[in-house]
Amino acid sequence: MGPVRYYFSIFLRRFPYFLIVALIVSVASFIVARSLPATYVSTMRLIVESPQIPGNLAASTVTTPAAEQLQIIEQRLLTRPILLEIAREFQVLPDQDEASPDQVVKAMRKNTSIWISSGLNQASLMTISFEARTGPIAAGVLNAYLTEIQKLDVSYRKERATDTLTFFQLEVDRLSNELSRRSARILEFKNDNSDALPDSLQFRLAQQGALQTNLEQTDQQIFSLKSQRENLMNIFSSTGQVVGPPQQNQTPAQQQLSQLQSQLDNLLVVYSENSPQIKLLRARIEKLEKVVAAEQANAPAPSNQTGNSSLDLQLAQIDSQIAALEDQRRVIQDRLDALTLTIDQTPANAITLAELQREHDNIQNQYNVAISRLADASTGERIEVTSQGQRISVIEHPSTPTEPAKPNRLMIAGGGAAFGIALGLGLVVLLEILNRSVRRPEDLISKLDVWPIATIPYAPSRGEVIMQRTVWGGIILAILIGVPAAVWAVHIYYLPLDLIAERVMDKLETFW
Repeated sequence: MGPVRYYFSIFLRRFPYFLIVALIVSVASFIVARSLPATYVSTMRLIVESPQIPGNLAASTVTTPAAEQLQIIEQRLLTRPILLEIAREFQVLPDQDEASPDQVVKAMRKNTSIWISSGLNQASLMTISFEARTGPIAAGVLNAYLTEIQKLDVSYRKERATDTLTFFQLEVDRLSNELSRRSARILEFKNDNSDALPDSLQFRLAQQGALQTNLEQTDQQIFSLKSQRENLMNIFSSTGQVVGPPQQNQTPAQQQLSQLQSQLDNLLVVYSENSPQIKLLRARIEKLEKVVAAEQANAPAPSNQTGNSSLDLQLAQIDSQIAALEDQRRVIQDRLDALTLTIDQTPANAITLAELQREHDNIQNQYNVAISRLADASTGERIEVTSQGQRISVIEHPSTPTEPAKPNRLMIAGGGAAFGIALGLGLVVLLEILNRSVRRPEDLISKLDVWPIATIPYAPSRGEVIMQRTVWGGIILAILIGVPAAVWAVHIYYLPLDLIAERVMDKLETFW
C-alpha cells in the first residue's frame, strides 16, 4: 500500500471525528453569521485650527498644544455623565432599560472609536466613529458628541482664559495693597526720624561746624570777661581804687552782634533768604539781640561816683555779660548735642531706609510686571470670548449610514467553515500521532526489528462490506443531522452563540 492510500485510509477511519468537529464549527459560524445584528457606523472628522489673530499682534493666554487639547477633549467626552445622557437620549442599546449604568457606559465606550493624528508641521486631526444598531442612532450619537466637543472646547478655553485674568487681577490688587503698606512704612519712618535722615546730613554737618565755631567764640568771650574781672580785682587790691568810671565801650555781645550783622550783609549778596547759612546766621543774630537787650535792661544807670561803687558797677556789668554768655553757651551746647545725636543716628537710619526703599522697589517692579501681564490676560480673555483663538472645527460632519458596515456574514461563515475543516484535520493528525499501535510492515521493522516475508490483507465478505457501509452511512447521517441540530438547540434554548463567542472573547481578553 502506497503512502497516499495509507493516509487516505487513516483519514477515512477518522472521518467521523473530522466530520463532527468541522460540522460543529461550520454550523456555529453559519448561525453566528446569520444571528449577528447589523451594525451601522457613522464617522466624523475634526481639525484644530490656528488662532484667527496672529500671535505677534495679540496672543491668547491659553497655549495648550493642539494634540494635548484633543486628548483632553477625548477624556472629557468619554466621562460617565455625558455617555449616560447621550445613551438615554438615543436609546443606544436594545435592552437599555434592563441594563445597569456600568453596562451602558461600557457599551458606549466600546462602540466609540477615536483616532488622533498630529505631528511636527502637521495639522492635528481627530476622527470619531460610532457603531449602533441603526444608522440614525449612530449619526445622532455622533452629532451629540460633536455638540459636547464644541461645548467642552469653548468652555475649557474660556475657563482657562478667565482663570488667568482673575489670577492676575488678584495679583495686581495684592501687590497694590502691599505697595501701599510699604509706602506707608517709609513715610512713617521718615516722619519718626525727620531730624536724622540722610538727605539732610550735609546741612546738619554744616550746622554742627557753625555751632562748634560759635561755641568756641563764646568760650573765648567768657574767658576774656573773666580775665577782665580778675584784672580789675587785682588793680583794686593793689591800689585800693578804680580809675574813672567804666568805659562806655561795647560789650562782647554787642561786638559779636555787629560782626554777625556785617557777615549777614555780605552773605546776602551771594545767597538767597532760603539758604541754610542765611537762616543759621539770622537765628544767631536773634539770640544775640535778646542777650544785648537783657544787658541793657540790667545795666545800672551811669553815675559820677568813684571808688568801690565804680568797681561794683563794673563787676556787676561783667558778671551780667558772663551770665548771658554762659546761658548762650548752654543753648549752643544743647543744640550741638542734639545735632550730634542725629548725625550719629543717620548711618543706621540710612541703612534702614535703604532696606525699606529696596523692598518698595521690588514690590513696584512686581506690580509693573503684573500690570503688564494683566493687560495681556485681558486681551487673551477677549480673544477667547470672541472665539478668535485656537478652536476645533468640523471638516466632515456625521452622516446617516444607509447600509450596515458589519458584520461581513459571508466572511464569518466561510472563515468559520475553513477553520472547522482545519480544526478537524488537526484533530485527525493529533489522534494519529497519539496512536502507537503497529499497522504496517514498516512498523514491524522499525519497532520489532522483524522483516515480514509477505502481508496478506483482510478480505471481508459481501455481507460484512454491506454491513460496514450501512453502519458508516448511519453514523455519517447521524452526524450530519445531529450535530447541526444540537448546535441549533444550544443557540435557541440555552444561549445565543454570538453571546457565547462574546463571553469567550471577554474571558480571553481578561486573561491576557
